Amino acid sequence: MKKRNLILVRHGQSEWNEKNLFTGWENPGLTEKGANEAKNAGMLINNLNIKFDHLFTSVLDRAKLTGTIILENINQKDIDIIENKALNERFYGDLQGLNKDECRQKWGAEQVQIWRRSYDVGPPGGESLKETGERVLPYYLGEIYPLILDGKNVLVAAHGNSLRSLIKHLDKLSADEIVKLEIPTGAPIQYIFNDQGDVLTKKNLIE
Repeated sequence: MKKRNLILVRHGQSEWNEKNLFTGWENPGLTEKGANEAKNAGMLINNLNIKFDHLFTSVLDRAKLTGTIILENINQKDIDIIENKALNERFYGDLQGLNKDECRQKWGAEQVQIWRRSYDVGPPGGESLKETGERVLPYYLGEIYPLILDGKNVLVAAHGNSLRSLIKHLDKLSADEIVKLEIPTGAPIQYIFNDQGDVLTKKNLIE
């Protein structure tokens, strides 16, 4: 049996993560800490001795740069890189660019928490996690999963909520379970699949 690997990585800390701003589809770069998180992720992945066939990222710079830094640190800069907006972060609508603490002061902590962490209620003008999954999962099933079935090793550098959508599917989690899942920046998650495309094991490379 040939093991097929899927590695998921949330981008390193972005400039707007550091400023505590809702980011969504806005396009800040990485902080120095974020670049170091991506470098560390690459070192951890390098220890797995996996030859990757494809890197998938969103079209947003923080994910693309994280993926590039990882490839540099595993000495695999020549692999196929695919960018697609289906892997973008959840669209936060009217909240994009606003400070999270100021939003809590304006609308109340309970309402902001609903917008951030409920499954099917989105912020004003934005996407819910459910709606994010409705673009992420078809892309995964149509473009990424067939490569895994074909025996390829795939790396995905994306965002907290696009990765939540994938993990909900891979781990067979309920809506209530997935909204409680925290995904740290720059922390790789390894899935190993069997020949039939079933998940054999899952491992967080940073515990």
